[in-house]
Amino acid sequence: MELRQLAYFVAVAEERNFTRAAERVHVAQPGVSAQIRRLERELGQELLDRSGRSVRLTEVGAAVLPYARAALAAVEGARLAVDELTGLLRGHVAVGTVTSHSVDLPGLLAEFHDAHPAVEITLTEGTSDELVDGLRNGRLDAAIVSVGPTAPAGLEMAVITDQPIVAAVSHDHELAVHSAISLDTLRGRALISLPYGTGLRTRLNEACAAAGFTPRIAFEASDPEVLAQLAERGLGAAILPRAFADARSDRLRTVAIDPPALRGRLAFAWRAGGPSGPAGRALIARAREAVAGA
Repeated sequence: MELRQLAYFVAVAEERNFTRAAERVHVAQPGVSAQIRRLERELGQELLDRSGRSVRLTEVGAAVLPYARAALAAVEGARLAVDELTGLLRGHVAVGTVTSHSVDLPGLLAEFHDAHPAVEITLTEGTSDELVDGLRNGRLDAAIVSVGPTAPAGLEMAVITDQPIVAAVSHDHELAVHSAISLDTLRGRALISLPYGTGLRTRLNEACAAAGFTPRIAFEASDPEVLAQLAERGLGAAILPRAFADARSDRLRTVAIDPPALRGRLAFAWRAGGPSGPAGRALIARAREAVAGA
C-alpha cells in the first residue's frame, strides 16, 4: 500500500469523478485508475462503485476513507513538524480582504513570499460578514475586515484604523451648510451606502436602529469611490469613513455625525488561538508587526 494510492483514492472519493480527481492530483486518469485498482486488489475488496454516472463509495470504501485521510494527514503533519524545527515553512495560507482599504496587502504578501517561498498563498475578496464566516469555519487563515468596537466572537484582531463614519455630500446639497449633524437628521433622507454584509453598512444599520429608524438607502455599491461619485452628483448623502471623504474635499463636503458613536474599524483578524498551521501563524505574526509599525 502506497501513500499515492491513498491520495488518489481520497481525491476520487471527494470529487466523485476520475477525470476531476486526476486533474486535482496532476496525474493522467489511467494512472489514477490503475493505482486504485492495485489498492483494491491488495485489500481484496472494491472501494469504488463505478456503475453509475458518478463514482460512489462502496460500503468498504466508506469504511476505509477516514483511515486514508488520517494517514495522509499524519504524513503532512510529520513534514510540517520537521519544517518547523528546521525553520523551513511549507503549506498553504488563505487570506481574505474587503474590497477597499489603505493597507499595502500586496506588499505584505510579497514580503512573506520572499521569506517563505515554499508556502502557497491564496487571496480572496468578500464582504466583512463573508470573511468573518470564512475565518470561523477555517476556510481562511486571516483577513482584513471592517468590524465594530469589539472583535467578532471567536476571533482576535489587530486594529489597523479606527475613524468616524461621516456623511459626504455635494457642495450644493442642503446638508453642506453644516459641519456636523445629529444621526436623526438622516432619518428619511436619501443615503448612499455600501451593501449588506459590509462592516460600514452594519454599523449604520445598528446606529439607526438604536435611534429608532431604518435608514433609507437610495443607492448602494460595493466600491466606496462609486458612492462618492453618486454623492458628488447630488443623489444623496454618502456614508463613508472620514479619511476617505476628506481626501475628496474638492468634490465633497464632509459632514460629521454627532454624537460620534458611529465609527468604522478596519482590522487584521484571525481565529482565536491562531491557525493550526505554522505558515498561517507566521503570516499573522508578520501582519501584526506591520500593523504595529504603521
